[in-house]
Amino acid sequence: MIKLLIKLAIVALLANAAFHVGSEYLTYFRFRDAIREAAMFRAKTDAELLGRILDLAGEYEVPIDAENITIDRDQRKILVDGWYDKMVEVLPSYQYPWHFDFAVEAMKPAELP
Repeated sequence: MIKLLIKLAIVALLANAAFHVGSEYLTYFRFRDAIREAAMFRAKTDAELLGRILDLAGEYEVPIDAENITIDRDQRKILVDGWYDKMVEVLPSYQYPWHFDFAVEAMKPAELP
């Protein structure tokens, strides 16, 4: 009976960790997609795009600083690189600093004459 309780406790801890890590990755993917959309359709200058990315970080509760974001432009392509660390609760009362990197490449739509 004790072995069963220990196994159930371990399974519960693993499920808890998987839920929290999975939730953070879902937020990461949504944030990354929002950056791609902003780069494609919203921002005209690098400063506007950086401001929009920081606004999105607030919406998605992503702890990122402007220093951790780089924006490179070609005529039709925008590349946004960045990273952030977020504390993820992998066990009850134990948080681990999880590192997230992103590299978003967006093609601007062709401008009409």
